[in-house]
Amino acid sequence: MNREEDLHKILQEKTGIIFKYLIKIGADPRDAEDIIQEALYKFISYIDSIESKKAYSWLFRVALNQYYDLCSKQQKQINVSLENFDFVDESPLPEEYIRQHEMKKEIQVILDQLTPLYKQLLLLKYELELSYEEIAEMLDINLGTLKTYLFRARKSFKEIYGREQTKHDRL
Repeated sequence: MNREEDLHKILQEKTGIIFKYLIKIGADPRDAEDIIQEALYKFISYIDSIESKKAYSWLFRVALNQYYDLCSKQQKQINVSLENFDFVDESPLPEEYIRQHEMKKEIQVILDQLTPLYKQLLLLKYELELSYEEIAEMLDINLGTLKTYLFRARKSFKEIYGREQTKHDRL
């Protein structure tokens, strides 16, 4: 394999992860494809000025900013769509469907109360199942810092969950 083939393979893999993330945060699949295509075009245009070790995080940031711009233009609220989550098995039983639907609503309430960074980190780690190293590379942050942020994100999620359960129990 030559350098171009290596770059193509890496870009294809990384843009697939970015595409999945865009879908998870609510992008329409067609919009996500357009965003990825535009980000790749910009990447190719600026390739000489981008540090190779920061290429992935650069591409992720460009794609994410384009999504935010699109949301602003459409005056669309950026929201995580729990319909795209695969954390619950589909069940034909009505009781299971109702329980799963309620769980999705509870998780949505908690995610909406987290800071955007914490929500982003939890999605990347637990929904997209990226490794710490992949997330650190994607966001261009130190591995130790990432682990600290994820610890805080999980802690915040648990605290909010506890408060929500207490509210629910009082009702």
